Amino acid sequence: MDFLSIIVKKRNGLELNHNEIRYLVDGITNESIPDYQISAWAMAVFFRGMTPEETFALTQAMAESGQMADLSRIMGKCIDKHSTGGVGDKTTLVVAPIVAANGIPVVKMSGRGLGHTGGTIDKLESIPGFRVEMSREDLFDQINRINLAIISQSGNLVPADKKLYALRDVTGTVDSLPLIASSIMSKKIAAGAHGIVLDVKVGSGAFMKDLNAAEELANMMVRIGNNLGRETIAVISDNDQPLGNAVGNAIEVKEAILTLMGRGPHDLEELAIVLAAHMLVLGGKFENVAQAQARAKEAIYDGSALEKFKEFVRAQGGDLDWQDPNYGLRMAKTIVEVRAKQSGYIVENDAFAIGNCARLLGAGRLKMSDAIDHGVGVDVLVRRNQKIKEDDLIARVYASSEEQGIWASKELESICKIASTPNEDRPLILKVVE
Repeated sequence: MDFLSIIVKKRNGLELNHNEIRYLVDGITNESIPDYQISAWAMAVFFRGMTPEETFALTQAMAESGQMADLSRIMGKCIDKHSTGGVGDKTTLVVAPIVAANGIPVVKMSGRGLGHTGGTIDKLESIPGFRVEMSREDLFDQINRINLAIISQSGNLVPADKKLYALRDVTGTVDSLPLIASSIMSKKIAAGAHGIVLDVKVGSGAFMKDLNAAEELANMMVRIGNNLGRETIAVISDNDQPLGNAVGNAIEVKEAILTLMGRGPHDLEELAIVLAAHMLVLGGKFENVAQAQARAKEAIYDGSALEKFKEFVRAQGGDLDWQDPNYGLRMAKTIVEVRAKQSGYIVENDAFAIGNCARLLGAGRLKMSDAIDHGVGVDVLVRRNQKIKEDDLIARVYASSEEQGIWASKELESICKIASTPNEDRPLILKVVE
């Protein structure tokens, strides 16, 4: 097969068949197709798009390009949860224990953070001793014992997607909805779960900035999942401001723990309960979401979700000190307070700017080889449209030095904008796509 003809066919807006897409993915995986031709094809897709059939075929071929997880040795119906990424997004640390405490196995392969958004693996590694890698035997044993494991992504999981994404990243073709959808869903399919709940974030702190585009992506991924035999649901949630208060790594783990104690931010608890409820329904534990939400909330307030989190941390070698205010987490020692310069309403809490501030403190990366500081971050204590008075505490900065802390505090003063009247607000949960 001639790959040049495939590029030209897509450039002309024509539909590729399954064999042509399989040829593409095989060529990406075994490196028989040169990078410049793959990049040209990606640019053609960027401008011409892909049909649902093409997107489905690409997802399936990429999922099968490497190791496919076999979860048949796990007792029960495994349900996975995936977020498209957002500032302050620590929901996995709350959702997974809630679901596991209700008898549904949760096996999650998570990634590291890049840019202004954090990664679940980075957050977990702020727990002293926590292991993010384990053998298949240990993984199956842990899931069958406690219903929960979160590990780093396998090196041989969807190799075609790894190569294609690296090329998209340097050729300006990341922002293609079919390529985004196939990238996300190929990893979910290869990970082997029976059902998938997607948290599609939209707003300044998310990858998707526009609600219409987020809806289109959510619909696309739900169709792909269901067509490939995985029950899939997407929840579209707002990320114009950070989720919860904490943005960083250790600071976000602490907030997740507080949420599991029933003492966390309202928005984080709300989203966690909604996502957990859909996972419980997909897992066959409840017939409807209302019943599942009631049980998810109960798991927080009866302590069962927190106990499951403790069990999970111990199982993966983590050592938390429950007598310490910071639970033994690696928190930065320099703390700088940020206070309001005037009275009024918080009309903007730009999530992207806050996430970028945390990244520049050392909580995030520009490239995957960058080291991160687990202890730094910001705690934004005010919410959009909240009424405040002059000199009220609006944020705390956790920094590696006084100089860094003062710089970040001045950044946050300008990011958290105050006005005399509130803005129109929008709900946290914007839509559910089934």
